Formats: sequence, structure tokens, C-alpha cells
Amino acid sequence: MEARVTQAIPTPPWQTPPKPPPRQPLSQELIVTTALRVLDAEGLDALSMRRVAQELQTGPASLYAHVANKDELLDLVYDRVLAEVDIPEPDPARWAEQVKEMLRSLRQVFRSHRDLARVSLSRIPLGTNGVAGMERTMALLRAGGLPDDIAAYAGDLVTSFVTTETLDDAFPGAGVDTSAVQAYVAQIHDYLTSLPPDRFPHLTQMAGPITSLDSERRFELGMEIIVRGLSTYAEPA
Repeated sequence: MEARVTQAIPTPPWQTPPKPPPRQPLSQELIVTTALRVLDAEGLDALSMRRVAQELQTGPASLYAHVANKDELLDLVYDRVLAEVDIPEPDPARWAEQVKEMLRSLRQVFRSHRDLARVSLSRIPLGTNGVAGMERTMALLRAGGLPDDIAAYAGDLVTSFVTTETLDDAFPGAGVDTSAVQAYVAQIHDYLTSLPPDRFPHLTQMAGPITSLDSERRFELGMEIIVRGLSTYAEPA
């Protein structure tokens, strides 16, 4: 059996050299896809118009015909990812659980894309997917009988909660030694328990829950607190 050629060899001088395969035409969709890939692999600090252009084997100037600047690029990336959030069709009988399902889905999306929670901090989701998501979120919140002003604020509240929890989860992995974080939290626990109990009775007794690193339980508990609180505003059908 003949050996398979695994490396390219020079083209004979009497043959026309093959042309390189054509590059995919530059488009806003391709730029956003590439930017999201860079964000997932390298993080927000590494993402720039120049870095995206490098991935696309072109110059940064060519990107500006499709995306105005990095800020707009982040808007587009954020909107792209919001399409992944699962917001249930409202069922008033399952309202509380459906709100939790939405928050769990948002958290999962934030956790599956590196630094997306940081990106979301300064963004108002007014892209195609963002506006559609806001509409579905308001429909879900109103299905629980919440007045319009409460539902409107609750939309911001639950998003901020998920963002903050995701950032807290990411802290130990953001270039920080997990064992060092655990040791630091243990020191905080020991410090709280060492306080004079006559002056700080609550802190000394609650040192364990205050310094808990059980992110799953904290998230579930936080959701329960928010949903129970919102339910007290529900108006009778």
C-alpha cells in the first residue's frame, strides 16, 4: 500500500499553483460569532476589535463597516446569547416554579459563557432577542397577578440577582487559588466566632451561614426569598 502524503509538497513549475480557499465573507453575524468564541476562550479583558480581526485574518478597520465599536459589539454578543435563555409560557398555576425555572436558565447561560455576567452589568437588552425576552418575562411576571409597577421592577431585580450570584460563583475561578479563597473564608469564620458574644451575639451565632460557600443552596434560597416576596404583591384574579 502506498504511503499517504501528509504534508504539502511544492507545486511543479509547469503547473498553476492552487489558490487558497476563499475566506468566508465578512458580516456582522460572523463578527459576533467570532467575538463570542474569543470571549468564551479568553475572557472579556482579552476581547477587542483587534483581537476579533486577528481571528478573522483581517484588519480591524474592516470590522467597522459592520460594527461601530467594541461597545456595540458587546451589545450584539449579549443579545446573541440571550436567545439561549428559556422563559416558560405563563401558567398561573405554576407561577412560582416558572419564575425559578427562568432564573435557573438565565444563570446557566451566564455560567456557560465566560464573563457574560460582567458584560451584562452595563447593558440594557434592547436587541432583537433582548426585547423578545423582556416581553416574555413581563408576561410571566404579570401572570402571577403582580401589578405593573411591581412586575416592571421585578424584571430588573431578578436579573440583578442572577448577575450578582454568577459573579460571586466566578470569583474563586478568576485567576484565584480556590484553596486560598477557602482559607480566607475560614479565617473570616474564625474571626466572627471570636468576637465578644455579649456585643455581637448574632454574628457569633451566625458565622456558619454568613461564610457558607455553598453557592447552589444560596442561589436556591435567594430565589425562594424573592419569589415569596413578590407573591405578596399578587392581586386577586
